[in-house]
Amino acid sequence: MSNVKIFADSTSDLPQGWKDTYNIGIIPLYVIFEDKTYRDGMDITPEDVYERVAANGSLPKTAAPSPADFMAAFTPAIDAGHDIVYISLSSALSSTYQNALLAAGEFPEGRIKVIDSRTLCGGIALLVMKAVRAASKGHSAAEIADMLERDRDLVETEFVVDTLDYLYMGGRCSGMQNLIGSLLKIRPLLKMVEGSIVPVSKIRGKKEKAVEQMLQNALANVERMDKDLLIVAHTMADEEARHLQTALQEATGVDEIALIPAGCVIGSHCGPQTIGLMYMLKS
Repeated sequence: MSNVKIFADSTSDLPQGWKDTYNIGIIPLYVIFEDKTYRDGMDITPEDVYERVAANGSLPKTAAPSPADFMAAFTPAIDAGHDIVYISLSSALSSTYQNALLAAGEFPEGRIKVIDSRTLCGGIALLVMKAVRAASKGHSAAEIADMLERDRDLVETEFVVDTLDYLYMGGRCSGMQNLIGSLLKIRPLLKMVEGSIVPVSKIRGKKEKAVEQMLQNALANVERMDKDLLIVAHTMADEEARHLQTALQEATGVDEIALIPAGCVIGSHCGPQTIGLMYMLKS
C-alpha cells in the first residue's frame, strides 16, 4: 500500500466516486456573497450561485484557501505517516498554489510536494488521476512530483462559454465587448496556455458551432492523444456534454470519457452552460 496521499483543491471538480475510491483529499476554495462565505462544493451549489447572480446582477468573489486551511488538511495525513502530493489550481489564476507552498514549509522538508497544475477543472482531474495511479504502484512523492511537473504541459484544456455576461461582470471583457458579443451571438472558445486562459477563437452563431470547433481541435490531436482518460466538464449543460461525450467515443474509440459537472468557483467565472474538453497528449 502506498504511503503517498494525493490532495487537490475544489476546482479540480473531481467526482465524489473518485474521491472516495482513491482517498483523495480536497481543500475547498471559497465563494463570497456580500457578508457570507461558503466553501466550494460543501456549503453552496452551482445552482445557488447562478440563481443569486441572476437575482442580484453581480458575481460573488472567490478566495483561495489560507495557509492555515492547508495545514489543517495536511496535518492528519502527515501524522498518519503519509507523504503528500498536492496538485493546485493554476498559479496564474489564484493564490491557492502560493498558500499551499507556505503551508508545506511548516512541515518537515520533503514530506509535502506542491504542484502547480497550470490548468483548472478537468485538467487538474487528469493530473490527479495520473498521480493516484502512480501512487498505487508504489512511487514516492518525489517521483510523482517529478512526473507531474514533466507532464502537466501535456494537458489540453479548452472550453466554450455560452454567455459573455459572467466574463464581463468578472472584469474579463469590456462592456463594449460584451454588448457586441451579445448582439452578434459570439461564443468564445477559450484555452489554457502556460497556466492562463486565452481566447482561441470567437465563433459567431449557435453554440453548437463553437462546441463542434472544440471537438475538431481535439480530433486534430487524436494520434497524439493519451487515450487512458478524457474528460468533458460542464456547468449545467448535461445534454450537450453527453452529445460531446458520444461524438468523442465514436471518433476516438476511447472507453473512458468522464462527465464532470463543474463546481461553484469555476461556474462563478464562466457562467452556466459552459462546456469544456480536457485530455492529455502522449509524453
